[in-house]
Amino acid sequence: MSLRHLFSAIILAAPALVRAEDPTTFPVGALTFTRPADWKWVPVNSPMRKAQLTVPGASADKAADITFFYFGEGGAGGVEANAQRWLKQFTGKPEAEKISAQDIAGVKVTIVSTEGTFTSGMPGGPATTMENSALLGAMIENPDGLVFVKMTGPDETVKGAREKFLEFLKTAISAKK
Repeated sequence: MSLRHLFSAIILAAPALVRAEDPTTFPVGALTFTRPADWKWVPVNSPMRKAQLTVPGASADKAADITFFYFGEGGAGGVEANAQRWLKQFTGKPEAEKISAQDIAGVKVTIVSTEGTFTSGMPGGPATTMENSALLGAMIENPDGLVFVKMTGPDETVKGAREKFLEFLKTAISAKK
């Protein structure tokens, strides 16, 4: 290989060797979220996901995941259908299931929470079962379609991050106004 070809190859490969800074803000639908510094950016692993974060737990194996979905106006069904879909991923503690509509910074947001044994995976595909897990999710209403934000993981991590999660939602809702 000539020196010229080697130099060209290095120049072309350089962007792949440099990791871009994890974004502190990121869009999902019409909303722009501001990521807390201790929540880690994760490259999405599904074309359905618009963004993904990891919330640290007491140890590495106690981290929770936050996934973001946006399907446009009328996409993915309504609030109730999605809330029930999320709740059906959990078994063992039906008394923990809660669905509540709230006003967050002047926008209607439906909060969904539960705990128990979580079964992750696509319907009909391989599934992973995790005991002592929890869900804290939000469906943010927008004229251009719902934005779905779903945190799942060890119950202690999800419950411990509740207030920060709600404040996090405000960053996107307030920024839109």
